[in-house]
Amino acid sequence: MVAITISRVVEKVIDDNPFIAESLSKGIINYVGLAEYIKKRVEVELKKEVNTSAIVMSLRRLNEKLEKTHIKKLKFDENSDVFVKSDLFEITIKKSKKTLLLLKEIYDHIDHERDLLSVTQGLTQVTIISNTRNKSKIMKLLEGERIFMEINKLSSIGTTIPIKAVEEAGFFYLFTRAFALENIPIVELVSTLNELNFIINEKDVPKAFIIFKDVIKNNS
Repeated sequence: MVAITISRVVEKVIDDNPFIAESLSKGIINYVGLAEYIKKRVEVELKKEVNTSAIVMSLRRLNEKLEKTHIKKLKFDENSDVFVKSDLFEITIKKSKKTLLLLKEIYDHIDHERDLLSVTQGLTQVTIISNTRNKSKIMKLLEGERIFMEINKLSSIGTTIPIKAVEEAGFFYLFTRAFALENIPIVELVSTLNELNFIINEKDVPKAFIIFKDVIKNNS
């Protein structure tokens, strides 16, 4: 059996708290204060008392590791636009053999030049996002299908992203972290190779717009 060390437990605790991990890697958090904050959890995991100094040593070693693996900053085009589409709705239905046929009919009823249509297929469910003006047509096509959830008054906010974002760990975290700090729930995340869109509640668009502009500005 592999012995569970203080360092391993400390790393696990920090991994479970990405905000703390980021602050630690940037050197803006006090080692002793953090050690005292996580001490009880470390002791619970190890099932024994632990000295604060031992946790501090583990945090220092972990910080050296984090500094080497900290998120690389990809650069946005400084002229990147933030685009918003409002008045959207989302519906999630049960996936069935009939689903693909229904999706083809839905595609045929959408004005693809001006409307948004996002379809995500999971193992057992299909989620459809589109403009509210298409809702009646889509709902009519889905008559008889099992509906799990319907969400209205949504918006999409997005921007173009560097193509190399797919090669970098933590890139989306630049946005999700900022959203979390502003207490903005993310309903869905929809992306293509170099386009990133967040589906959020309409009331959160003003704050989300500022977040997007700040992230782009700070990483251009």
